[in-house]
Amino acid sequence: MSRFSQTDPELTHRLSRRGMLGVAAGATAAALVGAATAPATAAPAPAAASHGGGRGRPVLPPGRLGIQLYSLRDKVSTLGFAPVFAELEKYGYDEVEFAGYTQGSAGPITLAQLKRLARNHGLNPIGSHVGYYSDDPNAYTFAQNLTKVLDDAQALGLKHIGTASGPFRYGSTVDAWKRAAEEFNTYGAAAKARGMKFYQHNHSEEFSFATDNPKVRLYDVLLAETDPDLVFLEMDIFWAYSGQFRFSKRPDGSAAPFEPLDYVLKQPHRYPLFHVKDGVNDPANTYGYRMVDVGDGDIDYKRFISAVTKLRGQRFAHHWQAEHDNPAESFTFARRSSQHLHSLREKGC
Repeated sequence: MSRFSQTDPELTHRLSRRGMLGVAAGATAAALVGAATAPATAAPAPAAASHGGGRGRPVLPPGRLGIQLYSLRDKVSTLGFAPVFAELEKYGYDEVEFAGYTQGSAGPITLAQLKRLARNHGLNPIGSHVGYYSDDPNAYTFAQNLTKVLDDAQALGLKHIGTASGPFRYGSTVDAWKRAAEEFNTYGAAAKARGMKFYQHNHSEEFSFATDNPKVRLYDVLLAETDPDLVFLEMDIFWAYSGQFRFSKRPDGSAAPFEPLDYVLKQPHRYPLFHVKDGVNDPANTYGYRMVDVGDGDIDYKRFISAVTKLRGQRFAHHWQAEHDNPAESFTFARRSSQHLHSLREKGC
């Protein structure tokens, strides 16, 4: 499915996320990565901080800052959801996106308890990542257990349910992606029937070229072959810019530049969710960036978020989820990311 080696960090991220995703509510603790530390203490994120530039309107719409709980998997696995949600409430988060519904040392938790716990801390469960497919017929994936996946999402009150798996199930040809897109349409129709939106989260490889037609970008196939009323996208902005670095030339060396933001501006309704993840430019790195905490990198989030929210009718149409695949200290990452994003302000507004 992937051309990555086993030491490839993007593949490692995808596989470790998939391992975390294949869990159902009420199960015993999953074996999650990372060591625990005591919960950090911090004041709420300073929404009026000025180092983002100017005294104008906040770039980030109120009530739309979330966090992908994969970034906090070490804390969830050792402390449980309650202490994690308490910290996120302190840091000024509004929403959470799940990457599995079990917890560790705190013992099992039901979906009803999890939903109530999030709401008690002022956190809106906005979405969840679930695996796309598996060779195991009992796997907790869209392909193998669609009804169960949607039942659980509905029980949590989610408005979005998606996958971080790329559409590589049948390969990297145009027809292979058309076939995967048809399956995504099926999942999208089933989700829509329950009042939810099905979405796919990208990594950089989605922006590569079809092996049977190297003039065709695979991401363009996904957009063209999925029904815009049924299949939505969660742009991981870091990985999209990594894709720009990796795949701005076709295999024959001819230029094929693209701007990730342009995809969103052309079809903003297809991108209800974003992953806000930062990176430092590093041309020596395979991916073009080294992942860092939000605000410490070179991705211009003031520009990106403003460009989207300034579109007519789009200010409150999107949800912005902070994420770091492997933060040095996950609570510190969550706190600093919230502070930075709340500090960004538009000049002259």
